[in-house]
Amino acid sequence: MKIYQDSSAPNPRRVRIFLAEKQIEMAYEQIDLSNQQQLTEEFLAINPLGQLPVLQLDDGSYLSETMAICRYFELLQPSPVLFGKSPRQQAEVEMWNRRMEFQLLLNVAHCFQHGHPFFAASKSQSAEFAEISRQRALKSFDQVNTWLAARPFIAGDQFSVADITALCAIDFARVIDIRISESQPHLADWHHRISSRPGSSA
Repeated sequence: MKIYQDSSAPNPRRVRIFLAEKQIEMAYEQIDLSNQQQLTEEFLAINPLGQLPVLQLDDGSYLSETMAICRYFELLQPSPVLFGKSPRQQAEVEMWNRRMEFQLLLNVAHCFQHGHPFFAASKSQSAEFAEISRQRALKSFDQVNTWLAARPFIAGDQFSVADITALCAIDFARVIDIRISESQPHLADWHHRISSRPGSSA
């Protein structure tokens, strides 16, 4: 097996951290987003959507979408559990992970795509939408800080894939000059603890 990725992008990093937490070794092949390598005929034959990451299985087939890849490995190697144990825990992890994806990571990504020079030549950009997304991302930082006042991890008492998603979103927000502020101590404490985990450097 191997994973096609761009090492600088947040979604491939989510998979790398997930696998590192499970101590699963993986081969990686770099697809350079800055050179639009994901839009080449060769890569589009692998994933017609031109998105990363993509897992190539041993039988030569492909699996894309970040959470689909993570769930595949969760089932292959259940320990440590990163999607929750009981039905209630699994539902809560799913809920919080989706919140981190749609309220945090997606707004950071939209601000980057619509406001950063990196995409100026390849995408139609809207400065207005970039600013709307920035404000939504800032609001999400505040919301996560409030939530973490009552819990050690995003989805409750246990580290989960929701923490991985939040970490990658918050770290990637640096490209649009959004950082944890002094008014967000719970988020800062959480970020320090999660960043200190060995898997977070994957």
